[in-house]
Amino acid sequence: MVTAIFEAPGAPWVHPCLRCGACCAHYRASFYWAEADDATPGGVPVELTQVLTPHLRVMRGTERKPARCIALQGEVGVAVSCSIHPRRASVCREYPPSFEDGLHNPRCDEARQAHGMAALTPADWSGFEPDAPPPVLTPPRAA
Repeated sequence: MVTAIFEAPGAPWVHPCLRCGACCAHYRASFYWAEADDATPGGVPVELTQVLTPHLRVMRGTERKPARCIALQGEVGVAVSCSIHPRRASVCREYPPSFEDGLHNPRCDEARQAHGMAALTPADWSGFEPDAPPPVLTPPRAA
């Protein structure tokens, strides 16, 4: 069994995406080629992408099924993170988890269901403070 530090009693609230990762392991992440760092300094690391069309790149690992983005670290449904989070593509930045902003995202539900997780609900966001600094997490440890 794997236990993440944020599952301990009294642990701080953790963004649901850090316990999920389903979208990164379900959908193709394609984006305009100029978002990569060979065209835009500080952009998506080009070595983590491949050409999809003359105008699009795709994150490696998401161009096939089953998909899993090369930048996804950790175990889906337990504890995950994005190794390039500050440099992630617009398609990732603009993908809202269900109810984070009060709106339902059926594609979030679909990805979670594909990985055996329940859909997010508004209750999953109780304790969410958008301006609060993120908690410091430690990697999962064997129990």
